[in-house]
Amino acid sequence: MRVSAKVDYAVRALTALAAAGGTVKGDEIAADQDIPFNFLENILADLRRAGFVSSQRGALGGYRLAVDPATISVADVIRVMEGPLADVRGVAPEDLHYPPAVQPLQRVWVALRANLRAVLEGVTIADVAGDRLPPFLDELVDDPDAWARRGHGQVRQP
Repeated sequence: MRVSAKVDYAVRALTALAAAGGTVKGDEIAADQDIPFNFLENILADLRRAGFVSSQRGALGGYRLAVDPATISVADVIRVMEGPLADVRGVAPEDLHYPPAVQPLQRVWVALRANLRAVLEGVTIADVAGDRLPPFLDELVDDPDAWARRGHGQVRQP
């Protein structure tokens, strides 16, 4: 899975708002998070349309969370910014139709989506802002193999 800059910036902006606990100017978030301001403004507009943030104009204006950060999962942010967590050629895994010889591939894509959901729906903006990630993440990242990079053409050795 590739996490786009748009998703990364959206999660970071929401986390910054959660940590601030009040109204923050967009240019402050952009500077603190090293996010291009114009790009951030578009992201915040998307987050506002999704109901995650609200904005206020004027000298005392800025952005603030419109909902409890514990109710916003990382998966929610991805869906707002990019769409479904996992699809294949724009088709939901359960709607794929494969020839019999490769029919098991559909189960692979469904399992992939289930695992993405397990992680991304299990972590909220409040978790990240409070540095209180769920314990199941520790189990995943404590495996040294989780940190091993595999690029194009690299195959995991059994």
